[in-house]
This record gives sequence, structure tokens and C-alpha cells, in this order.
Amino acid sequence: MGTGIAEVLLRSGREVIGIDIDPAAAERAGARLRASADRGVERRRITEQQRHDLLSRFRAGTDLADAAPADLVIEVVPEDYDLKLSVLTALDDLVRPDAVLATGTNALPVTRLAAETARPERVVGLHFFHPVPAMRLVEVVSSVLTSPDAIERVTALARDLGKEPVAAGDRPGFIADGLLFGYLNRAAAMYEARYATREDIDAAMRLGCGLPMGPLELLDLIGIDTARAVLEAMYERSRDRLHAPTPVLGQLAEAGMTGRKAGRGFYTYSGTGPDAEVVPDPPTGGGSGDRGGRTTGGRPVETVGVVGSGTMASGIAEVFAKAGYPVILVARSEEKANTARGRIAKSLDRSVTKGRMSAGDRDAALARIVPADTLDALADVDLAVEAIAEDLTVKQDLFRALDKVCRAGAVLATTTSSLPVVACARATSRPQDVIGMHFFNPAPAMKLVEVVRTVLTGDEAHATVHEVCSRIRKHPVDCGDRAGFIVNALLFPYLNDAVKMVQEHYATPDAVDTAMKLGGGYPMGPFELLDVVGLDVSLAIEETLHREFRDPSLAPAPLLRQLVEAGCLGRKTGRGFREYTRAAS
Repeated sequence: MGTGIAEVLLRSGREVIGIDIDPAAAERAGARLRASADRGVERRRITEQQRHDLLSRFRAGTDLADAAPADLVIEVVPEDYDLKLSVLTALDDLVRPDAVLATGTNALPVTRLAAETARPERVVGLHFFHPVPAMRLVEVVSSVLTSPDAIERVTALARDLGKEPVAAGDRPGFIADGLLFGYLNRAAAMYEARYATREDIDAAMRLGCGLPMGPLELLDLIGIDTARAVLEAMYERSRDRLHAPTPVLGQLAEAGMTGRKAGRGFYTYSGTGPDAEVVPDPPTGGGSGDRGGRTTGGRPVETVGVVGSGTMASGIAEVFAKAGYPVILVARSEEKANTARGRIAKSLDRSVTKGRMSAGDRDAALARIVPADTLDALADVDLAVEAIAEDLTVKQDLFRALDKVCRAGAVLATTTSSLPVVACARATSRPQDVIGMHFFNPAPAMKLVEVVRTVLTGDEAHATVHEVCSRIRKHPVDCGDRAGFIVNALLFPYLNDAVKMVQEHYATPDAVDTAMKLGGGYPMGPFELLDVVGLDVSLAIEETLHREFRDPSLAPAPLLRQLVEAGCLGRKTGRGFREYTRAAS
């Protein structure tokens, strides 16, 4: 982190004094800077002269007194309160009275650190994100003691460095880490409970949410010991169970399995450092989500039935048809079935226009979709996929009907995102053939399918769905039959925590969205996503999670409920956390 900050300061034309009490560490920092400058020349981003000028502005030292002439001193020593305080108080007697002292902490109290220095008004929090040269976010943290001048100076500096400064108050984790580390902690707890494998958890969040890394991969990159220390510091201040480090983090840290820097953490690596590659472990089976490992030898699937006429049903039918399956699309009326098929035709036309498929392939895919208005049309299908309203009673009635209509041996799948799959299974006389296939919207574009196996699901049905996912070019992840499965169980508590942050007037929706996009690499900020998903849908999922896990931290934020009660449901109504020019169609 210190080297990264030095690099962006040097790139801006400033002189930098890099200080470390360990001479070897100071030399390593200089070597990393030289290597980065060399890469810049190799990739023609800078000239040889610029490389020379940049390196000439850097001086390494091993004595805090070397910081005496600085206008700004940024400490990024390990996340230990006493250590940081010792550095800041030592600088009091060394630097000029008008110099700003910035702490790079991401969890410790800036106010308390400032109060124990000689000039608390000049102490600010300046939280960069790793890797510093690439990440644009800088959280500028003020306390009740900080002078406006100090805040203005470091904010202007951040902008001059090409960063996006976001103002944050002094609370555990500030904005980005306050949301990020709670999510990472939940993911580690999910793995520890053997609910799903590490690979499936990471793949689910990458493919289901568009994240650049899965949570366990990210913990290995951050450093498991570092993540645990940050969570401990946050918990000490907040006493929120969300931040109480899950025991597996402590176990791995105590064993020296601290992530990429050690060559082993949640994963094993071919070496150490960011360029090390993951070494696959021998297969040992998974957790309760796949009941001891994935099986092989599923039943042949030649024909698929899809029940429903909405966007999800249409998307799923399109996916199967493009993969070569004959599809019977059943709706409540002939008109609705034809409308759904027409929606698929438009989607296929767009694929042709964008060069994703040929006109001949479009025509062949559309010809495979046969609309119907009665479940009797599904008598001979090998796989029936339900994609109707998220109402358990309605789904159970449908599964009773499918049980009577579909042939023996057909697999019956529900696309529910939050309801118990076993309740649908128990509505039939063949619970061993019932499974969850949770597609993500839009189904043609999203690669992920959560395969939800109940305690009654048979091996053949489970294997059949995995084989089908391979044929339709989707990535299956196994999980057990509990609320939220993998993605929603990790995503929606994070969204709820973001709402609480705004509800408590700690930050604005714009600040939170900016922090998570620029600091966490998220494709959308939480409030952008909530408005797209729909606040009513989000509230329903939060309520389901809260009912199942009985965790007070999962109780829906009152602000979310109030907006839903006011009819502000997001883009579809024209107003949610933001206002829109018109409601989405």
C-alpha cells in the first residue's frame, strides 16, 4: 500500500520520501517502484526520460526524521492502534506545524488517534484502495477535531492524483470497507459451514453479480490475517455481529495460511504474490450443498417444458432452444404463450443484429419453441422448468399438476430465488425428481445457475441438471435448500447494510454507490442495483432471509420498508432511492 501511494504521488510530479524502519523493506519498496517504472517504459506508457525523472523524485529513508520537510505525511503501517499512534505522536515533534498528518487506517478510530496528538486539527484519514495506481477511490475521513483546511488540502490532492475523493465520517470501516468486510465475513462463514464449496461461492458471486473476484479469492488477496485484524477492529468499535470474525479466519491465520502472500489460504498457490496461480486440490467432495460431491450418470434429456410467460420464462425457453432443445412453452392462455414466443423472437432478432448468431440459427431456435396453453402438452418432456410468480402456494399447486401430467422419470425444476424447494417437492409424489434451477436475469446473458438440492433430491436428478447446464453453456453451482441460496444470501444483506448507512445519515446514496464501484470494483452501486431489482422484491427477499436465519442484523432497514409502503419501488415506478424521468417498461 505504501509503495502504491508513493507511485501515484511520483506520477503527479511530487517529491516523495518513503520511510520504513527496516532497511530491507525500504530497499524492496524502491525496487518495486523501479520495476513499475520499467514496465511503464516497456509498455510505452512513459519515456525513458520520464522514468528517470520519476525515480529521481523518490528517496528512501529509515528514520522518521526524514519526514521533517514534508507538507503531508501519510502513515500506512500495520492496522494496530498503538503502532499507528506511536508514529503520529513521534511526527508531532518532527514536522512543520502546518503539515497535515494522514492515517491510512480502514477500521481504527481517526478521532481517537487525532485526540492523542499535539495538533488534532491537522489529523485526517486518507484511505486509499489496493492496488493504489488502479483504484480511483480515496475516502477522506474527518473527525469532529479536523480542521476544514486539512480536509480541503487532502481532497484537492486526491483530485489532482486523478482519484475520486469521497467524504466519510469516523465510523468502523468507513463506507467501502464497512460494507465490503461484512460481505466477506459472511462468505467465509458460508464456506466454514460447508454450505457450498469455495469454488462455487466464488463463481456464484462473479457470475451472478458481475464482481471482478469472488469473496474467498479476495480474502486471499487482501491477506486473511489482515482481513481478520480489520474485522476485529471494526467489531471492537461497533459490537455488531456482522463484523465478528468468523472462526475459520482465525484458524487459517494461526496456521500461517494467510493467502497469496503465504502461498496458501482458502486456496493453494503455485508461489506467492499477485501473479501466483491457483493449484487445484484433488476432488474431495463438497459440503451439504452437494451432499458429498457431484454425481454423474444423469437421465437423458431430449425435450424441455417451460411453464410461465414472463421475462424469466421467456429467457429460459430461449436458452434451451438456442442449445438445440425442443421447448414447449406453456402459459395460462394461448395469447400469453404467443406473446412470450414473440418476446423471444425479438430477443433473437437482436442477437442477429449484433452479430451473435446467424439468421439461420435464429430461425432454427425459434422453430424449436412450441407455445401451448395447457399443462397436458408437457406429458412427454424429460425436464419441466417452472418459472411463474414467486408465490409458494401457486408454485405448490403447479407442482401437484406437473406430478400428474409429466411422465415418470421426468425431472421437475423450480426457478425460485427465495422459496423452499422442498416445499415444492413435497407437493408431488416424486420428491426425488424435484430440484432447484435458479437462473439469473436476463437468462440468455447470465452464465450462472444455482442448482438447489433438497434433502429429498435424488442423485440422478442432480446429475441430470448438471449435464443439462453443460449443454446450455451455463455454469452450475451447488447449494443447499435454504433462503437466498448463495448469491442472494450474500448480496441482499450487503444491500440492506447500505440502506442502513443512508438511513443513519452517514452517507448519501451517491457517495455509497461511488465508493463501491471505485473502491470495490462493483459494476453497480448498491442503490443503483436496488432500484433496478425493485425495492418491493428486495424487501421480500430480506424478510425471507430474516425469517429463516433469525439474525437481527438481517432485519430489513426501516427506510427500505417505508419506501415500499410509499409506492417508491425503483425504476419500474419512476422513483426509488433516486427519481427517474419515467418508469421502466
